[in-house]
Amino acid sequence: MTEEQWYYDIALGKAVQGKVTNWDNRMGPYATRGEAEAALAKAKSRNEAWDAEDEKD
Repeated sequence: MTEEQWYYDIALGKAVQGKVTNWDNRMGPYATRGEAEAALAKAKSRNEAWDAEDEKD
């Protein structure tokens, strides 16, 4: 049996293992629970970096 990957469920506001929710509420997959729990912070950081690059142009 293979271990299922982790996802961050936006609707529930928590990490879940496996595809237990609709695709439009999931971020991932991630290899670990910790990575899934950090999904929103990582996305925010990337968005801020991209916005800063856009402002330079």
